This record gives sequence, C-alpha cells and structure tokens, in this order.
Amino acid sequence: MQFGRTYEEFEVGAVYKHWPGKTVTEYDDHLFCLLTMNHHPLHMDANYAEKTTDFGRNVVVGNYIYSLLLGMSVPDVSGKAIANLEIESLRHVAPTFHGDTLYGETTVLDKTPSRSRSDRGIVHVETKGYKQDGTLVCVFRRKVMVPTESYTEERGGEQPGRPELREPAPENPQRQEKR
Repeated sequence: MQFGRTYEEFEVGAVYKHWPGKTVTEYDDHLFCLLTMNHHPLHMDANYAEKTTDFGRNVVVGNYIYSLLLGMSVPDVSGKAIANLEIESLRHVAPTFHGDTLYGETTVLDKTPSRSRSDRGIVHVETKGYKQDGTLVCVFRRKVMVPTESYTEERGGEQPGRPELREPAPENPQRQEKR
C-alpha cells in the first residue's frame, strides 16, 4: 500500500478522498481537551453547553477536528514528507458534535521544485473536512516539502529503514541435549 507521494506523483488539480472516516466520540473530544489543557466548558461541561450556548450541547474542540483531518491526509499527502512547512490558513466553518462522522479530501493547488535542492519540491494543498450529511466543517491550506523519486531511491527506496526478514538461526544441537 502506498504511503505518501513523491514530488513527481502529485498533479495540480488532483483530489484525494481520504478513507476511512472517523466518528467523533465524547471520549475522543474530552481526552484531546485534557491533553491540550483546553478546559473551556463549551467542550467539557454538558450542562453549561445546554443552558448557556446557542448549540444546546457540547461542541467538539476545533483543534481536534483539524488534527483528525490532518492525520487522515497523511497516507495521501504527507506520508513521505521531509517537512510540513506552513499552515497558510485554517477555518472552522460549522460545528462538529459528539457522534458526528468526519470525512476529508485534499486538493493539490500547486507544486514547485525546491530552489535550493533538486531532490525535493513544495506541494501546496487544501484539505476540507465534512460531516456525514455533507456539511463542510473545516478547511485548511498547507505547504509540504516532499522528496523526489531520486531522493527516495538514494535513501533505500519505498520503505527506508525497514529490516529484511531473517530466518531464525538453527538451534545448537549441543544446547538441545542439555535441556
């Protein structure tokens, strides 16, 4: 299975539909809030959200939504990345609630060869996230430095660092006798 792309494999205008989606649970949202120390009651306190907000219920923290979509895009976009260079823009368009399922897709906006190194290039993409009913919830644009095919080949091919399978050495017959 392919994981990420080299510079040559990106085509301007290509759209990658990320699969599978992810159903956001209350646990996911609360754990993310606790890990990132975001204790806003809109995300953590159902009573507060019900009685004091227009939503009437907890809203999933936006940074979790962004993080999920970014993660969904890795196999298609940045799985071979040398560096994530820039988040150009990030917009939360509509709220996400516990129980919603997120899906993502990324469009290649542009690609440019590196000016300083011929073995890499910059890919400019836009990722959109939407809920199970098609409601757009999040849009972000980013630039990713990716390797060329020559970079990948010079460093061991498709899966650099992956060990080769070795058969176990036969047991020492003298050792077997001692058992």
